[in-house]
Amino acid sequence: MSSPPTRLKRRTASLAHEIVDELTRRILAGTLRLGDKLPSENMLVKEYGVSRTVIREALSRLQTAGYVETHHGKGTFVVERVAQTGLRLSHETAADVRWILELRMGVETQAVALAALRRTDAQLLGMRQALDDYEALASSGDSCVEADKRFHLAIAEATGNPYFTNILLHLGNVMIPRNRIDIRERGGSDLSRQAHLASVEHELIYAAIHRRDPDGARAAMWTHLTNSRERFTASTPD
Repeated sequence: MSSPPTRLKRRTASLAHEIVDELTRRILAGTLRLGDKLPSENMLVKEYGVSRTVIREALSRLQTAGYVETHHGKGTFVVERVAQTGLRLSHETAADVRWILELRMGVETQAVALAALRRTDAQLLGMRQALDDYEALASSGDSCVEADKRFHLAIAEATGNPYFTNILLHLGNVMIPRNRIDIRERGGSDLSRQAHLASVEHELIYAAIHRRDPDGARAAMWTHLTNSRERFTASTPD
């Protein structure tokens, strides 16, 4: 007798996760900006064709992740996401960058292999859009950090395992911290060239995910993060 409720619970959780992914992408892409009010529950129910229970679960997850706040009688609003307290990464020096990259090497090489096996066409499209935005911003000399972050988050989401996404979200703005290093520690490094090299490496990662090659994806991610660490090591003093 417990089987139908269990299946229903799993289906609700799966639908909620898909909606969280979509709304998170909107926020990271800037479609939903700081202070914007999310559509009402009724509007979201109609937009996604799901029950009110699913929408409430999705909004609860977004609030737990720190992307939105709900004000009774007013609605749900996008807020500035603050770092959670379990992992403290506040000293953004060149040494911190190297340590964060080492942490990401352990997490993201496994994530990208799973993403290559499990990604959907829609998720692949999201990765492609992030890379196109990255290239456009880098070419114009603008900061491409947000697009970079979107690409790596899209890979984490494509694993289907929310803990990979949660780890990267937990890192927050220090996940892609190239423009947050103190200018005195950059040692005159050419960040535009670093952005270009990273773009080439991103494309190799994307290509492996596209062809569903977990070993190739793992190797490409390892190379990318190793090269990123070495580029920072070479361009900053000890």
